[in-house]
Amino acid sequence: MKKTMLLACASALTLSGCMGAGSYDAAIADAAAMATGAADRQEAEAVAYNPVLQEWTGPYGGVPQWQDYSVEMFDEAFAFAIDEYLAEIDSITMQRSMPTFANTIDRLELSGETLSRVQSIFGIYTSNISTPEVRAIQAEWSPKLSAAFDKVTLNEQLFWRIKTLYDARETLDLTDQQMRVLERRYESYVRNGALLDAAGKEQLSAYNGRLAELFSEFSSRVLADENVYTQATAAQLAGVPADVVGAAKAAAEAQGMDGYAIKNTRSMVQPVLSYGTDRAFREQVWNAFVNRGDNGDENDTNAIIAEIVKVRALRADLLGYESHAHWRMQDTMAGTPDRAMELMMKVWPAAVARVGEEVDDMMVFASADGVREIKPWDYRFYQEQVRKAKYDLSQDELKPYFELNNMVDGMIWSAEQLYGISMTENTGDVPVYHPDIRTFEVTNSRTGENIGLFYFDTYARDGKRSGAWMNSFRIGTTLEGNEPGLFTNNNNFVKPAPGEPVLISLDDAQTLWHEFGHAIHYMLVDVDYPSLTGNQRDFVEYPSQVNENWLLSEPVLERFAVHYETGERMPQELLDKIAASSTFNEGFATVQYLSSALVDMALHTDPDGDVDVDAFERSALANIGMPVETVMRHRLPHFNHLFSSDAYSAGYYSYLWSETMDADTWEAFEATGNVYDPAIAAAFAENILATGNATDRAEAYRAFRGRDPDVDALLRRRGFPTE
Repeated sequence: MKKTMLLACASALTLSGCMGAGSYDAAIADAAAMATGAADRQEAEAVAYNPVLQEWTGPYGGVPQWQDYSVEMFDEAFAFAIDEYLAEIDSITMQRSMPTFANTIDRLELSGETLSRVQSIFGIYTSNISTPEVRAIQAEWSPKLSAAFDKVTLNEQLFWRIKTLYDARETLDLTDQQMRVLERRYESYVRNGALLDAAGKEQLSAYNGRLAELFSEFSSRVLADENVYTQATAAQLAGVPADVVGAAKAAAEAQGMDGYAIKNTRSMVQPVLSYGTDRAFREQVWNAFVNRGDNGDENDTNAIIAEIVKVRALRADLLGYESHAHWRMQDTMAGTPDRAMELMMKVWPAAVARVGEEVDDMMVFASADGVREIKPWDYRFYQEQVRKAKYDLSQDELKPYFELNNMVDGMIWSAEQLYGISMTENTGDVPVYHPDIRTFEVTNSRTGENIGLFYFDTYARDGKRSGAWMNSFRIGTTLEGNEPGLFTNNNNFVKPAPGEPVLISLDDAQTLWHEFGHAIHYMLVDVDYPSLTGNQRDFVEYPSQVNENWLLSEPVLERFAVHYETGERMPQELLDKIAASSTFNEGFATVQYLSSALVDMALHTDPDGDVDVDAFERSALANIGMPVETVMRHRLPHFNHLFSSDAYSAGYYSYLWSETMDADTWEAFEATGNVYDPAIAAAFAENILATGNATDRAEAYRAFRGRDPDVDALLRRRGFPTE
């Protein structure tokens, strides 16, 4: 491409050392002008016929125009957007002026706008509407994107400009946010290889590129194993709630199957495991679910994981770290694997002991059925028997009071009371990527200022990955003109048969509120620079976990947790049962989660990274004394958190770290006597939510709470003994 050739020439001029200073500066200026002009011309041409590259139009500062996009547009869009981004970086490094915050850091913060848009759009394709064609594009472009980002991070001239500012930072009269941006950017570049020699940088880029390929392939294989169905008869679904049976019937019809079909995702599997009386069918469904990625077929992920772990270890060694975990945890609140392990091991023994007690309780019912030992496919079924006997309560009894639309109304109402926002549904007014998507306009209820648009994607479907998550297309900052944000929540509730309500469990309702907590967090972020909108891995789950607490607050119970048919509020007797059983089954829940986090940390603290995945998983679980009656929440062969990117690797502990702050925070709200207390809600928003990552997160917590978090609050919440 003409533009690429011009940029190559400009880069060659930049590296040349044989010109005089005057002619050198002139050549740089000419080359920069040529590159910029070529980029401008090509951008105009590309935007004219590729909708993916166009700036977003319409309300809310512009929104993605989903109706105009198609899969075949992304190859050209990525090629152009990457070239444009690298041209922007070259224009920074080729300046004749000495580095200033404005001509270097500000411009870096604003660079890559087109690429960011393309990635945001494509992220929906890969996570929410994936197809084999989408996965092929992902496989091709993931390593190319990795290489492009490495070109920026490992650019010697760019790093020289950043380092020059960093070394002189105390003399630059920077604001607090500017100082944090500069320090974090410098530290990030160093952490990601900016100080390596040329050979080291080349090797690092090779590692990163290979990991990008592996991440893409891992995600593709797991998704393929989730897009399968277990066929069932009516007899095999005996005991399963009627709404799930109806959804299974609809799924079978959609797939051209006889009878009923259970999709291999958590939202369909758990009701079968909790209520299905056919033990053999429970085992069949359980095996399909826990063995995703571990069947020795074309979707098996074990070899991919082994290579990921090895390459991560090699990369950490190249960068001068003891292990991948030590490298990943540099920018976390915990700081080191030892601190994360210390917290986890404070909780683990009590959780294991509680599982033993829970199994003893379940064996009374299992024995009556002729079952001599609790197997993993029995645990949820018999825990429901115990729940019913101990508390006269079943999850199925609660579901009529947790109708999905009511819960959505309740979570929005709660946020409006706490944070002074207003949300109004406007579905149909903006383009969406699937007919099931709902959208809501978000405004500041005091000033009327438009905060942005909230997309709500709630149902499971083929091509959509399992689980629940939040993402954003845009978060406004001062440097960018404070444009309205664009936020999404994604869940995988089972879509009902036509005309039927969506009745969700208490656990599912908590997940709904959790993800909305992420969205609230980013709706309220008010910072100057884009790089300060994100958060450290072990802090980012904290605001969302706090938000779960308002689900069972009195006003929500009064207004929204009402029977879907009668409109009557949940009886006090039922509420008392929920309260009495609040720590019920915490052993199981904690062990499932924490075993996953402990195995993650063990896997990534091995400095060599040589691993037989199945053998390692078994050994690591044996070493920590994993109860045989249950399994990890995420077994390694389908552990998307760890192997679809680096994001949560050596970081799954972060949920527990965040929950420690969450439990301590909720005790502060409860201490007021009014969990909607406006003063403490304002302090939480001001110190925790609005600040993004503009201040040290430990200091932000101390500013809100007056001290560090108390781990005993977490133990009290889970009903475990405190020291």
